[in-house]
Parts: sequence; structure tokens; C-alpha cells
Amino acid sequence: MSELGYLGLGSNVGDRRAMLEAAVEDLWGHDVEVLASSSVYETEPVGEVLDQRAFLNACVRIETGLEPEALLDACKGVESTLGRVAGGVRHGPRPIDVDVLLLGTREYDSERLTIPHLELARRRFVLVPLLELDPGLRLPDGRPLAQELARLGGQDVRVAGPPLEVGA
Repeated sequence: MSELGYLGLGSNVGDRRAMLEAAVEDLWGHDVEVLASSSVYETEPVGEVLDQRAFLNACVRIETGLEPEALLDACKGVESTLGRVAGGVRHGPRPIDVDVLLLGTREYDSERLTIPHLELARRRFVLVPLLELDPGLRLPDGRPLAQELARLGGQDVRVAGPPLEVGA
């Protein structure tokens, strides 16, 4: 049975947009159908390493029959294919980041993965593109994500380009 879900994509190394596009394309080979993409946004770094190049970020709506751990494996496979080395500096520069944000209305928690993503409601660079895709999106507990975004200040999130190409 397939479920709708949402992934967050980010890159700040090399041709950032090309990396996001390559991630979308590579997801298809991992049984993840990309249905739609947000616009691409440029955002300043957040977290432990602030002295690095700005990120390009986008969110994609997906459909997949994969269970949560298998979906995480697919995302890690895409990252690996595109040159991300496991175990790098936390919040450091990276060619690609593919995060599982939501999967249907599931709540899931393991050592490797938490759905919804633990930082989802605290990250403007995720909420802005995510709400562009679906302005009425809610967390599994029913909280509207638009309400979570309205509570956040801070980070500048600017449109940097049109949505990514999707399709087989």
C-alpha cells in the first residue's frame, strides 16, 4: 500500500541546484515516486557550523510503498550516490541532504529515524517550502504547520528558483 509523504532536500556544495535535481531523479530508482516539488529556496546555515556557504533547499511530495526504515535507507542511498560521505561534521557543508519529514499520518520512532522529523516544526527552511506544497498540512497530532511557522522568527528563506523537475 502506498503512502504520501514529504522529503526535505538541501545542498551547499558544488552546483547546488543540480544536486537537488539529481536527488529527485535518483529517488525514482529507490521506489520513491516524486509527485511535486516546491520552489527552490536559498537559506543561511543553521546549527553548529554557521561559517559555510548558503544552502539551497526544497521539499518534495512523494508516494511510496516503502516502510519508514526502508525509506530512510533509500534517502541515504541517494545521498551516497551523490557523494555525501557518512559521518561528516554535524550541520557541516554537504553536497546533498535528503530528510524524511512526514509519511502519511504516521508517528514513528527508532534509533535511526523519527517521523515527523524532530526539527520539522522549528525550521523555517523546511516549513516554508513544505507549506508551499500543501498550505493546509498538519502534523500527525493535528497541529497545523502554518501555525508552527507563524511562531518562528529568524532565518531568512528566499526564493532562489522555480520548482525542481519531477517525473519518471
